[in-house]
Amino acid sequence: MPPATKIPVSPIRAADVASVPQRSPLRYPGGKTWLIPHIRAWLEETRPEILIEPFAGGATASLTAVMEGLARRCVMIEIDPDVAAFWRAALHKDNGPALVKRVRGFKPTREEICKLERRRPAADDLDRAFRALVRNRTRSAGIMAPGASLLRHGENGKGVASRWYPKTLARRLKDIAACADDRIDFREGDGLRLLAPLLREHGPRAAAFVDPPYTAGGKRAGARLYRHNEINHERLFRILADTQANFLMTYDRAPEILE
Repeated sequence: MPPATKIPVSPIRAADVASVPQRSPLRYPGGKTWLIPHIRAWLEETRPEILIEPFAGGATASLTAVMEGLARRCVMIEIDPDVAAFWRAALHKDNGPALVKRVRGFKPTREEICKLERRRPAADDLDRAFRALVRNRTRSAGIMAPGASLLRHGENGKGVASRWYPKTLARRLKDIAACADDRIDFREGDGLRLLAPLLREHGPRAAAFVDPPYTAGGKRAGARLYRHNEINHERLFRILADTQANFLMTYDRAPEILE
């Protein structure tokens, strides 16, 4: 392996996020909107039949791929049960429109947010999905891990409501629903466990965008930001080393990863 100083740097510049179409309703910590130009270039060259995203989160890569015709379809995998409930509801033919209706009618004051969180959620995905979206859009940096605090000053001093854009969120949800039937396959579960069989099934027709929590080498960012942050990084590297599929993987430049 070349020394760290010799690792090539991509000629594709990180994007100003304001210049990139925002596809996901979720404000995800560690989101990859800034990487979209690189993801586009990779997919335009690869042209996979299916894109697999085992650590979906806000699923920016998957949504970009299917909405811009860079992959015929995608598989999004997420282990967090609240985020999983959100994606199931957003992609459901009945719950999707119902979620849009709730978004349009909600006024995010501190009192209303606390009332929503105190109320015991219904057993269905819709209620849990809406709570997850509210938490995500009203917490600092979109962090949904336990202990995350509500926005204080927010954007332009608007406090907890500063990231709640009902018309914009409704439009994004409608765009996602339009792809739901045959282009987006969502699965709740352990992305590391599900990745290997999916890669074996689809082989060179697949591409994988792999963006795990940054916890290798003792990094604490992932542990602080995500409820589910433990991952066997060596196993992930072995899975990708053994596949015929193309992949793009993101990691901190930690000595353990370089090695």
